[in-house]
Amino acid sequence: MAAPLGGMFSGQPPGPPQAPPGLPGQASLLQAAPGAPRPSNSTLVDELESSFEACFASLVSQDYVNGTDQEEIRTGVDQCIQKFLDIARQTECFFLQKRLQLSVQKPEQVIKEDVSELRNELQRKDALVQKHLTKLRHWQQVLEEINVQHKKPADIPQGSLAYLEQASANIPAPLKPTCRTASWSCAFSSQSPHPSLEPCPEAPGGEPLWPEPPRS
Repeated sequence: MAAPLGGMFSGQPPGPPQAPPGLPGQASLLQAAPGAPRPSNSTLVDELESSFEACFASLVSQDYVNGTDQEEIRTGVDQCIQKFLDIARQTECFFLQKRLQLSVQKPEQVIKEDVSELRNELQRKDALVQKHLTKLRHWQQVLEEINVQHKKPADIPQGSLAYLEQASANIPAPLKPTCRTASWSCAFSSQSPHPSLEPCPEAPGGEPLWPEPPRS
């Protein structure tokens, strides 16, 4: 398969069949096709790199920028991109062949690689789970602090409630007005022209509740 891939895109006829992969005398698929306009030591990787650079060069070249024929510009860009895709397919085919060769000669190596990939995936997921658990603990702590700040009075511990009851019991009661002070205040309020003051309270019979003070 090396010869057809090597001469497929170089315009040269395929060479004679090569030895099977992995045997002595094998021609590497990374070697460029004979007769191609490349150095003798050119490989598919070199061609892939140069074709990739040509894709960008076709977009920034002055010939394309100053050109007026849009169809010609489009054709040149398409050719560069197609060449890059063709060489990329050849490179991919080479690595797929190497992978197949390895799976036939050393099947345990393929199993080791699969196990290693699965182990790395499990480690990545474990790290992701730990990250989410850390965020969850943080928000749980924030919610607990908010609940403590907005706790109802009934939720206060019994010791604090008992202390508040004892402190309120020690507060002295307000003084009640005596009859004399009440009668003087009522007399003053009945004589005061201020409309906001209430008149002296009266008994059910119409008499004042407290006797008026003696006038001098």
